[in-house]
Amino acid sequence: MSKLWRVVIVGGGFGGLRAAQALRSELVDVTLIDRRNYHLFQPLLYQVATGSLSPGQISAPLRSVLSRQKNTRVLLGSVEDVAPDAKQVHLADGAVLPYDSLIVATGSQTSYFGHDEWQEWAPGLKSVEEATTIRHKILCAFEVAERISDPVQRHAWLTFVIVGAGPTGVELAGAIGEIARQTLKDDFRSICPEEAQIILLNGASRVLMPFPEDLAEKATRALAKLDVTVKCGAMVKDINKEGLTIEVDKHLDRIEARTVIWAGGTAASSLGRILACRTNAETDKGGRVKVKPDLTIPNYPDIYVIGDLASAVNADGKPLPSLAQVAMQGGIYAATAILRKVNDQPKLPPFHYSDKGSLAVIGRWAAVANAFGAHLSGLVAWIVWAFIHLTYIVTFQNRLLVFIQWAIQDLTFSRGARLITGAAPTDLNFNEEVAVNCSAQVVKAETVVVPH
Repeated sequence: MSKLWRVVIVGGGFGGLRAAQALRSELVDVTLIDRRNYHLFQPLLYQVATGSLSPGQISAPLRSVLSRQKNTRVLLGSVEDVAPDAKQVHLADGAVLPYDSLIVATGSQTSYFGHDEWQEWAPGLKSVEEATTIRHKILCAFEVAERISDPVQRHAWLTFVIVGAGPTGVELAGAIGEIARQTLKDDFRSICPEEAQIILLNGASRVLMPFPEDLAEKATRALAKLDVTVKCGAMVKDINKEGLTIEVDKHLDRIEARTVIWAGGTAASSLGRILACRTNAETDKGGRVKVKPDLTIPNYPDIYVIGDLASAVNADGKPLPSLAQVAMQGGIYAATAILRKVNDQPKLPPFHYSDKGSLAVIGRWAAVANAFGAHLSGLVAWIVWAFIHLTYIVTFQNRLLVFIQWAIQDLTFSRGARLITGAAPTDLNFNEEVAVNCSAQVVKAETVVVPH
């Protein structure tokens, strides 16, 4: 070929990064665009949110990861439009990038099912910023409760509600249970952290719906050992500063909780809607772009959509799950298909997802795993979970750091990233109560008789 084949990849997550790495060839010129300058290992975000790991331990700069790949450049930017007929990508800063092949892997975002106003009181868990916000809320809740004497207010601050009982919700609930029962049990003087109430809500009939029923039951029992209350068949009707309203069996119930975390659903990123509009592609109810068996958009064979943004089905017609494995395999497939086209080789057969199973960790040495058809639980499942997660962390340095941190935590229950960043909580009732407590302490101090 007289010129290099220009490949633009939008998104540096699991799918986009794996595609870029697979396009190591002198025949292609690769440009990877992302709004962040780092690759984030999202499956471990909940450990940042619960103080087990720091953000830098599950992130890696994209330029560093791809520094040895001389045919690839990384751009920090946000794609706001795509011109498929002109084969151009438009960035928010006005830059226009031409392409011969385009891979779109912008993933998903938190969905509040039409109630975006709930985000203020119930943050999701899709970014480092959201993870640190949740960590702030969890740790501040214990700090505020330490200074409140009113039992009703104290109970509200020590009530933690997680909405959604998929892997993220289950892992969050288990981690908060360990924080309350083990990590903080000796840190406070006015409260007993182990009295915290952790509630896991799910609209479905059980937790971990994608998992086999026997593993879901084992996960529920493991959560019960951490004093996590599981409420299934519960639909959220409202969330505000003081807590949330749920509907169970057609009856409304109010839960007073100052810490609510949303793990209830995802939707495709906003670029999916723009791409579908420009290509007249269909989308599913979650906004994901429906793709052909080769992961391309109908009538646009040079646009590949992979990962959580793609609505793809397997050979049985069942939708592919929103998992890192699906994104990574899709990234490799798209890259291979492009290289075959560049080399005038026969086309690849339709994309086939090799299901390696599902994993969820509940707590210290407790997990469930559906791996290659085998149903595992307990310590064995936890070892499988730990090994797989360590394997897929991008850099060796981070693998080593995470391994050491996990070893320390499992031996001592210590969580080394329990930092409260940002402003301290400002609640009117809390401040009034503190003022009363402080005044009482001053009066008491003034009436003390010091013996001579």
